[in-house]
Amino acid sequence: MVSKTEETQLNRLENQVDNGGGGAWDYLCLARKLKVRRPEKVLKYGLSILNDSKKRSALGPGEWTLYEQVAIAAMDCQCLDVAKDCIKILQKKFPESKRVGRLEGMLLEAKGLWAEAEKAYSSLLEDNPLDQVIHKRRVAMAKAQGNISAAIEWLNKYLEIFMADHDAWKELAEIYVSLQMYKQAAFCYEELILSQPTVPLYHLAYADVLYTLGGLENLQTAKKYYASTIDLTGGKNTRALLGICLCTSAIGQVPKGRNKEDKESLELQSLAAKALEKDYKQRADDKLGLLTSALRSLKI
Repeated sequence: MVSKTEETQLNRLENQVDNGGGGAWDYLCLARKLKVRRPEKVLKYGLSILNDSKKRSALGPGEWTLYEQVAIAAMDCQCLDVAKDCIKILQKKFPESKRVGRLEGMLLEAKGLWAEAEKAYSSLLEDNPLDQVIHKRRVAMAKAQGNISAAIEWLNKYLEIFMADHDAWKELAEIYVSLQMYKQAAFCYEELILSQPTVPLYHLAYADVLYTLGGLENLQTAKKYYASTIDLTGGKNTRALLGICLCTSAIGQVPKGRNKEDKESLELQSLAAKALEKDYKQRADDKLGLLTSALRSLKI
């Protein structure tokens, strides 16, 4: 994730280059380091270097990295002729490169030649079954075609090999939520919480899924994870505070649920409601009446 400081630095360099102050190569290096995709700027600045023989030769080995970077940016911008030219140059320099082979597959994707791209990726995976990039390209290709079931299948196969990839678990969870497959989504968020227990967004997402599933046990667990979200964010997560109130109300409507609500749990709900009212009063005073009315309707 890009920090505010890094984003500010990148924006400063972008303004500098746009205003004729130089620094195109520094911008491209930073964009690559941060894994930021700004294809229009990368394509513009990259070509300004590659089309100038003096600037290009001054890069040394970095020239080939720039060709790759520009090729990807060109595909993002649908400048496929530019991408093709860059890949041809790389093919000539590195004729047996699997990395260049990935670019060829991506170009086939950009052209919409899905079957040929799949064939190219399958061939590359035969040589290196642990190539993460190609596995991820297969997922992206399935999603681009609207084949969500295939995307789920590829993601599950990928996670069988790379179980520690948090982004993949998060992506799979979000796909499951979009398909209302909440039990499967809950499993994904459990994996994320186990591997990164201090990330509040995972606790919050897990609580949301459990609340949606409903049932006394799920609601009680959801309430606990809303509480842990509040704890991890220093009490500053409005959604989690509201989640506490919603869970309390829902538990009270479940047979035998109200009898299981202990004194401490009810106090937590009361504190959450007060924190919400205080937060709204400070940041959205004109909406405070709506909040008060909503909390009152929950009968808590």
